[in-house]
Amino acid sequence: MASAKRKVGLAAVVGGVAAAVLYVVVPDFEGTVNVGYTDMVGIPTKCSGDTTDVVIGRRYTDAECRASLETQIIAHAAPVLDCVPQLAGHPYQIAASVSLAYNIGVEAFCRSTAAARFRAGDWRGACRAIEMWNTAGGRVVPGLVRRRAEERALCETEMPK
Repeated sequence: MASAKRKVGLAAVVGGVAAAVLYVVVPDFEGTVNVGYTDMVGIPTKCSGDTTDVVIGRRYTDAECRASLETQIIAHAAPVLDCVPQLAGHPYQIAASVSLAYNIGVEAFCRSTAAARFRAGDWRGACRAIEMWNTAGGRVVPGLVRRRAEERALCETEMPK
């Protein structure tokens, strides 16, 4: 029941379509590791990319990882819409933006060229700018190149005119 309550919360923030997309794409992009570990750039991580309250080496249950994912998506979605209110009502652009923010952080997203272009009404330019975020630790990462291409394609779905 708690899980359903969280999903309703996200749907209330971003809409049902964006929520449904996010619950599929984020774990697909992030993968799920049921143990606390250090990621490729040294950030303690658990489950599907959650970097909060991580205990390296601790095992997390599937239920804990699902709850973590839901909490973190909600925690990223509201600030994304706060910094780019133009996204409201555009589910695919919201989903692409929240996915990007989930990976790079809300502050970085809100300062990004993608966010600035959304705010300026340059939807195509904003979607293209998502692909700028393809490095980790100062080097281009093939997995991030693929992820950003998929986020861009998602962003370009049913794009506003």
